[in-house]
Amino acid sequence: MTRKSWILPTLMLAGGLAGITLGTGFGDRWGDPALEPLTLTVRLFGAVFLSLLRAIMIPLIVTSIIMALQGFAQARNTTRIAAITAGYYMATTFVAVVTGLVLVQVLHPGHVTATALAVTPAQLPATQSALQALYAVVTGMFPPNLFSAASEDNVLGVLVFSLLFGVALARLRDRARPLVEAIATANEVLFTIVRWVVRLAPLGILGLVADRLGQAGGGAAAWGEIQRLGMYSVTVLAGLAIHSLVTLPLLLWLMARRNPLRYLAGMSEALVTALGTASSAATLGVTLRCAVDRNKVSARTAEFVIPIGTTVNMDGTALYEAVAVVFVAQSLGIELSGIQIVTVAVTATLAAIGAAAIPEAGLITMVLVLSAVGLPVEGIGLLLVIDWILDRFRTSVNVWGDAIGAAIVDHQLPSDT
Repeated sequence: MTRKSWILPTLMLAGGLAGITLGTGFGDRWGDPALEPLTLTVRLFGAVFLSLLRAIMIPLIVTSIIMALQGFAQARNTTRIAAITAGYYMATTFVAVVTGLVLVQVLHPGHVTATALAVTPAQLPATQSALQALYAVVTGMFPPNLFSAASEDNVLGVLVFSLLFGVALARLRDRARPLVEAIATANEVLFTIVRWVVRLAPLGILGLVADRLGQAGGGAAAWGEIQRLGMYSVTVLAGLAIHSLVTLPLLLWLMARRNPLRYLAGMSEALVTALGTASSAATLGVTLRCAVDRNKVSARTAEFVIPIGTTVNMDGTALYEAVAVVFVAQSLGIELSGIQIVTVAVTATLAAIGAAAIPEAGLITMVLVLSAVGLPVEGIGLLLVIDWILDRFRTSVNVWGDAIGAAIVDHQLPSDT
């Protein structure tokens, strides 16, 4: 890992610490007119950063999902390998999300205390019967106007359309090539914009953290927020540990007849690289080499499964998003309904398919999932203080899932494919 790769995380940490200092130091005077120039400036940093994240959210997810599906379309002569790969990635991502949801409900890291920023009853979503809520979710998946759906944060509707459009393009194959190339170019442009936005993260984190703690009143309230942040980190890391050390190795043993410890040793270089770079794309070459040279996965399988996994298989990211969204609801005193929990599970799974394989792109998809259940995106403010370190662990889980997927798919294929 280069020294340059640590510059942004270090600045993000510095921004978080500065935000904590400002929020706790001036919390008792945050509404004082004399401090208005400071508070508005700080709030502006966070507001602009969040606005940029929301602006890029929908177009990035649309192009990413469409392009992810084209990877499977290239396997026109290898339908079996594509089907097994798609099944594995969707199943493991959904299991990761469920693992995160169970843990966050059991550990309840966002438990509201006397110092919490609980919302007022007027802010709570209107109550519905289970059937009414289910009806609203299903009808929302098929909006009559896609542009209205995007402007109204109807995330599920946009995701479903993106999936249908991507599948249709894949069916057209050569005839759709000009449009696919145009979407691929747009996808690269959006990735570039994401990288620019992420460079503003230190200032955005400073503003969001300072404003949240300042509005809480500083002092004991700030300490309560920090305690919840610690429990949130424990919940995310516990979920990642369960998924990477229990679920995935068990699948490797059952479906590929491989020794998980030996396979882990063979992938160690790739996992360390992922931990250092926080980018599954940057780790791709090392992942391929470890899978083929050290773990003896056939090159043909690895070169299909792992690059596609870099784009569509984001187990760690999906788990983290599910935990984060429920944590935000808990910290605001909002009890999510069963339908909303299901919406989180489905949206996090689908959003993970479109998560860009670059550092901090999970921020985009987390905003997406928050919007899907009507939670304020400002709730991610304090989470950004430690997101840079959690990002490295979830990237390692993503890469580990790709590598195990290659072994499982390779074992399931006939030897002459």
